[in-house]
Amino acid sequence: MTGLRARQKADRNRRILEAATTLFREQGYDSARIEDIAEMAEVSVGTLYNYYQNKGDILVATVSMEVTEVIEAGERIVANPPPSVNEALGALIAQYFDHSLVYLSKEMWRTAMASAIQQPETPLSKRYTELDTCLCAQVVQLIGTLQRRGVVIAGVDTRALGEVFFNNLNMMFIEFCKHESMPLEQLKTRVAEQNRPIAELISSVKRVGPASNS
Repeated sequence: MTGLRARQKADRNRRILEAATTLFREQGYDSARIEDIAEMAEVSVGTLYNYYQNKGDILVATVSMEVTEVIEAGERIVANPPPSVNEALGALIAQYFDHSLVYLSKEMWRTAMASAIQQPETPLSKRYTELDTCLCAQVVQLIGTLQRRGVVIAGVDTRALGEVFFNNLNMMFIEFCKHESMPLEQLKTRVAEQNRPIAELISSVKRVGPASNS
């Protein structure tokens, strides 16, 4: 019975989050009502409040679900990365960006970011910061894995480099969310262009240019 109750609880939670993300996209975060989320999720308003106190809590849970899935997928890339620094970074960052709009719209990301900045002591802000820290740690782990495999030159500070790569992709993602018309492919292309010179500098395997005819 305990297992059944846990499954039922997880199912209700999933329905609430799916209903909320649908209404947030269709109506906008500010316009979506708790009552409508409960109705779409086929739970009572009282049941919904047993899970979440307000829309902000639902938004945090959605961001958490998003980032958790991204990190789990990223673990497979870190465990067996592509053979070059540029390719490995590209694969991991593409995984982050490609999944970024599965549950959340740009408006929802902006709302979460703004709330995290404006109210730094709230559970929303602390959870947002925790998730960012986990993503940064995974990028650091990737650079460390590449160094241990001899792909990144020895002596390079992998923690500092990982943080640089993460901070850049994070800032570019903020720019992406600020501009509603900016396509995902443009974001990925710009970040790849910015990462390429650093990736080449730290790579233990240098590209060889075309041979001279002289």
